Amino acid sequence: MEEKEMQECTKDCCCCEKKKERSAEEIKDMIHRLNRIEGQVRGVKAMVEDNRYCVDILTQVSAIQSALNSFSKCLLSEHIKSCVVENIKAGNEEVVDELCSTIQKLMK
Repeated sequence: MEEKEMQECTKDCCCCEKKKERSAEEIKDMIHRLNRIEGQVRGVKAMVEDNRYCVDILTQVSAIQSALNSFSKCLLSEHIKSCVVENIKAGNEEVVDELCSTIQKLMK
């Protein structure tokens, strides 16, 4: 990417993706949670294919939503403890606006 393009690049565009180094343990935990959620979704799909009772399916969907919310809370907590703190220490206080925007999106 040319320097001019980099200067015009906004924080939301795909060419300026930020990266986060995660520990092996953090990655393992996140993948474990996501695999469990993926299994729950496959289970709901099977329930639909088997014409299971609506309330039973809705109960499982609620469990999936709860698991996703839990995943998001853990990820947000780690983001605040690492990325946000590091950016503030480096003098980049714009990260606070990004955090507030992210929290607003999560609370929809």
